[in-house]
Amino acid sequence: MAAFVVDPAFAAGSVFAADWPLCHVRLQDDARFPWLILIPRVAGATELEHLPVSDRAVLMEETIRAGAIVRALAGAAGCPIDKLNVAALGNVTAQLHLHVVGRRRDDDLWPDPVWGRGPAEPYDPAARARALDLIDLA
Repeated sequence: MAAFVVDPAFAAGSVFAADWPLCHVRLQDDARFPWLILIPRVAGATELEHLPVSDRAVLMEETIRAGAIVRALAGAAGCPIDKLNVAALGNVTAQLHLHVVGRRRDDDLWPDPVWGRGPAEPYDPAARARALDLIDLA
């Protein structure tokens, strides 16, 4: 059986944040949006159906946890979110992953999707460290 490995494409736009019971968690390095990526540590998984039923339940709970963290990240930045978006896209990176993104009605892209829209605005090192600390404490 193949070992789980995070697709190297994730390194281009996100940073490691945590390992939870099922998921490898990454912070999307785009300060425009509070945004986590959950990557189930299941080798070869590209679709939700590739997860055992028990892992699907864990993924749902970890998605809820990520949503609470996204809300906390937004609140800590003084920008509470209006809507929490959760999506499992894989058109660019096939490895199964979920995006948990906080949106505001006044963000530059509202109501359009965030994927591939405008250049990312990387966190400054201090803000990234604060975000990672918040994720670590949650």
